[in-house]
Amino acid sequence: MTFLESARFLRSAHDLGDLPPAGPPEVAFAGRSNAGKSSALNALARQPGLAHVSKTPGRTQLINFFRLAAGGLLVDLPGYGFARVPEALRRHWARVLSEYLQTRESLCGLVLVMDIRHPLTALDQAMLRWFRPAGSPILVLLAKADKLSRSAAQRTLHEVRGRLAEIAPMASVQLFSALKRIGVEDADRTISAWLGAVPAAPAGPDTDVAMHASGELPSKDRRGSGRKNKKAPSQRGKLGAKRLK
Repeated sequence: MTFLESARFLRSAHDLGDLPPAGPPEVAFAGRSNAGKSSALNALARQPGLAHVSKTPGRTQLINFFRLAAGGLLVDLPGYGFARVPEALRRHWARVLSEYLQTRESLCGLVLVMDIRHPLTALDQAMLRWFRPAGSPILVLLAKADKLSRSAAQRTLHEVRGRLAEIAPMASVQLFSALKRIGVEDADRTISAWLGAVPAAPAGPDTDVAMHASGELPSKDRRGSGRKNKKAPSQRGKLGAKRLK
């Protein structure tokens, strides 16, 4: 069993007063609605039903905490950027998430999930710029990598890596697919290292689906069949409601 497989639901929070006491290190998962955030969390924990996955974007409307057996918490944040969410609810989460991300002392890292077909949206970039002064580690997962061809996925990876060098130099980026389990082992190692479970180490080949250390999809012969897929705050600025709308 991996460190993240021990995740068990702890509680949900609608307001800051509902948060569990700060203490064990926390890694938060954020992303636009329907980017694949909850699916990524489920894949990493190897529990398909851990975080709620809905075909209706914007359904995650609580901060959900999951406790790890050896210590630490995984935090599933509400998705942002979905226009059909009522204005009052958007304002509420703009305030709650802003304060959580700026003031939560036990927050040790952010996993920012992006749909590889629509990476680095304006809201994604706002999140990255906001985290830059704090120097908090960020892992960008280019989710749904199986939806693109190998060459297109690699091209997007290189483009995003180049833009991140300017927007958030402390951020790392890799390809990811919950469906095909691309990049799951590399992401697991990174997050576990943040939580102090394993020593930090360079990414290596994924044990489920072979990957290059750069996070790129492997060549055809390494994949076997060769068939195409069908498919710690300091100097933190205010995120503000407008950035979450």
